[in-house]
Amino acid sequence: MAGKEDSSGGKAPSGSQTLFRGLDLLDVVADSGTIGLPALAQRLGLTRSTTHRLATALVERRLLTQTPREGYSLGSKLLELGYLAGQQMDLPRLARPHIEKLWDQSEDTVHLGVLEGDRAHYLDKLTGRRRINISSRVGDRQPIRSTGLGKALVLDETEARWRELYRKEGPRSAHGPDEEQWIAWMRDYAKRGVAYDLEENEDRIRCVAAPIRGPSGAIVAAISVSGAAQYMDDARMTDLTETVRQCANAIAVELGWNEKRTPAKR
Repeated sequence: MAGKEDSSGGKAPSGSQTLFRGLDLLDVVADSGTIGLPALAQRLGLTRSTTHRLATALVERRLLTQTPREGYSLGSKLLELGYLAGQQMDLPRLARPHIEKLWDQSEDTVHLGVLEGDRAHYLDKLTGRRRINISSRVGDRQPIRSTGLGKALVLDETEARWRELYRKEGPRSAHGPDEEQWIAWMRDYAKRGVAYDLEENEDRIRCVAAPIRGPSGAIVAAISVSGAAQYMDDARMTDLTETVRQCANAIAVELGWNEKRTPAKR
């Protein structure tokens, strides 16, 4: 059956088309902050009347708010939905398919963890296929200074905070760097968006780690790939870097992260 004509002279959109247009409209407003009707219609490639009709429906549901002479911005209903989504979201469950894919690609041990106080709290672990024993366990709280995952969790912190974390661990280990070397590494890791463990936590174990960001752009978790140094030379760690970063970013997107909203380093 032919669709009805809309005000622009074309066929009225189906229910799914209307839904997608409404979602596109929310995305444009989210990216723009506050935006007026003419600019909004232009960004969407729709007539003003169609854009106004969609926006009015979203205002009625509190998904948008309208300020006279300024335009549209996101509404309070989204705060409610965001809070409920956060309450219902199970990070290990959400991340599992992604870290399983990473584990399958690398064949090494993969960890997922969050920052808890001054420690990295391990939420999940997939043991590698190379029969290399890595002592970490789910539920462990590992040091920030010597673990790749721990460093990835604090990449956005200030240098003063990094120094505080370094000193809390006490004297350096036989394999660990001194404070100034560690700070130099952290500066480099922060620029690159990844962190390494170069046999600092366990002898002959190296790892590549990357942060996972939440909706605000803040780091909320991290993942790492760990393996024996004999399988983790510098070249392989370089090759793994982008793979680990992409996996972390894929999890972040599911959490609601948008690269445009990544905060500047403090």
